[in-house]
Amino acid sequence: MTSVLDRWGARLLQNPRFARAPLAAYRHGFGWLFGHRMLMLQHLGRSTGLPRYVCLEVVDRPAPDVLIVASGFGERSQWYRNLRANPNCKLSIGAKRNLPATARTLSPEESAATLARYQQVHPMAWRQLRGVIEQAGGTSVDALPMVALSLTPAGTPSDAAPSS
Repeated sequence: MTSVLDRWGARLLQNPRFARAPLAAYRHGFGWLFGHRMLMLQHLGRSTGLPRYVCLEVVDRPAPDVLIVASGFGERSQWYRNLRANPNCKLSIGAKRNLPATARTLSPEESAATLARYQQVHPMAWRQLRGVIEQAGGTSVDALPMVALSLTPAGTPSDAAPSS
């Protein structure tokens, strides 16, 4: 049973203008307004090779140089499909911009463990977002695909990463 709030939240997530609204803040250097729970991911389109952008919630940070994000729309999300085709990307988080990173799709077991940690650390967000994500994505959040974004150490060549 979905609530009215779940349905309205799902509509907002499915609205491209709403979903893309934080991009302007990140592009103009105001990503710090969103703290470290949200990031802007730059990836390459798998067909065009052009840079593409999306803002995502950080679900977990198991190490200082690893951030985990979930694909709320499952495997059909364009950013998810693009990272599967080319794992080299850049991210902006907090006041840091255009950090080179490499994406790795998590196994279902790793995703389940990450989701369990998220539920423990952010119980209120979990209660509020679960229904919205399930309504918007049309699938159970228990099976959401997740991606680990590993930052490239400073000084390491990142020739394959997309340019700004």
